[in-house]
Amino acid sequence: MVLGSAALALAGCAHNSPYEPADPLEKINRPIYAFNMVADKYVLRPVTVTYVTYAPPPLRIGVHNFLDNLFYPTVVVNDALQAKFKQSGLDLTRFVLNSTFGLAGLLDPATMVGLRENDEDFGQTLGVWGVGEGWYIMLPLLGPSTNRDVVGRVGDIWTSPTQYANLNLGDRAGLLAVQAVDTRVQLLDLDSILKQQLDPYVFLRTAYLQRRLNEVYDGNPPEDLTEPPLPDD
Repeated sequence: MVLGSAALALAGCAHNSPYEPADPLEKINRPIYAFNMVADKYVLRPVTVTYVTYAPPPLRIGVHNFLDNLFYPTVVVNDALQAKFKQSGLDLTRFVLNSTFGLAGLLDPATMVGLRENDEDFGQTLGVWGVGEGWYIMLPLLGPSTNRDVVGRVGDIWTSPTQYANLNLGDRAGLLAVQAVDTRVQLLDLDSILKQQLDPYVFLRTAYLQRRLNEVYDGNPPEDLTEPPLPDD
């Protein structure tokens, strides 16, 4: 079933500029976006603000470092899948160093010795391979995505160490909750920017597609994918 859904999602993929997004599901996406905003307002954001208020910064940094390191094998694998073999080796070194001398990732000695953190996932790998982003999709509770990135999420499951750990359902749910709060911490400063937008849905869509485009092309996307189209005469 999962493979069949992935094939259907990929079938509709084509390159699209963030200025001309393929959003035929907008009438469905907007209500899901509204639901996500309500869930964030009454659940996730209050929990996150409480966490930031009472958890000391060293604890929050340690949790963030641990989560980054825990899922870093996904970066290493996708480096290699994109033929970035040198980067893959360096990222593997970073993972090993932080997992050992960094006390299972709570500390980040790799950055201290010059091994910078990279961000690669299977959605980006598909983009490098020439698979277009497809439709813009708003996922319940998970937020913005595309056909390509939905397939990428499925692919990244198999490079996550938690897939092979003996975790019960409660442990997995707890880990997901901690991840959600940690991610929300990083986004708190953007709340005021989103409130200033005349149409937050369009702003978020454009920002997400632009960010993913930059990630696929390592910050140097082709001009024809980044420049807004000229008006018709």
